[in-house]
Amino acid sequence: MTRPAVLILGGRSDIGLAIARRFAADGHPIQLAARDAAGLEADRRDIELRHRVAVSLHDFDVLDTGSHAALLDGLPALPGIAVCVVGLMGEQAESERDPLAAARVMRSNYEGPALILAELANRFEARGSGTLVGVSSVAGERGRRKNYVYGSAKAGFTAFLSGLRNRLAGKGVHVVTVLPGFVATRMTAGMDLPAKLTAAPEEVAASVERAVARARDVVYVRPVWALVMGIIRAIPESRFKRMDI
Repeated sequence: MTRPAVLILGGRSDIGLAIARRFAADGHPIQLAARDAAGLEADRRDIELRHRVAVSLHDFDVLDTGSHAALLDGLPALPGIAVCVVGLMGEQAESERDPLAAARVMRSNYEGPALILAELANRFEARGSGTLVGVSSVAGERGRRKNYVYGSAKAGFTAFLSGLRNRLAGKGVHVVTVLPGFVATRMTAGMDLPAKLTAAPEEVAASVERAVARARDVVYVRPVWALVMGIIRAIPESRFKRMDI
């Protein structure tokens, strides 16, 4: 059986490469899209040799929204599955001081990912099939003083994915929202993360693969996060604003 190609937007990230390897192991051709994609040549060769699937590299800058259509036009084929793992945590203190830094975090986590998935959604809808996966964050479920710029952008992305899923229902295109909590990656290196709440990139990849196979709508990588965020959302605002979380 021929497996559909999988496009990984943000293919340079630890999570993106883990997802690529997971789908490649199941026989899917892989399209890795990232900035300076040529730097992924070693990863491309490794995935091809290990899993005997075609792997192509594509230059992609999520902030250059005018280039999104050309990126998709240049793919070997329109993928059957597209996974967007693009994100930028940034520094909350810097975002508070520097509007340009805040804008970069907001655009990297919401505007750019939403617009590239919107372009893919139109093409998938015209074809009548496909799966779109957006990796968002539990940080978008309530604004917290320690990361509200990042969290607000993820909240926007989560809402966008929900609306897109509703729009495409019954049209052969499914939209999956994946909500990791903490993930041990280069982006979180040096942070003191609680082990029971922290996933490895491979764990996220497994969640994405299962969600696609089972046509899930919203997936917490570690189910405990559904409970944690339910508690956080339930805290009254009058109390929440005095909490240092």
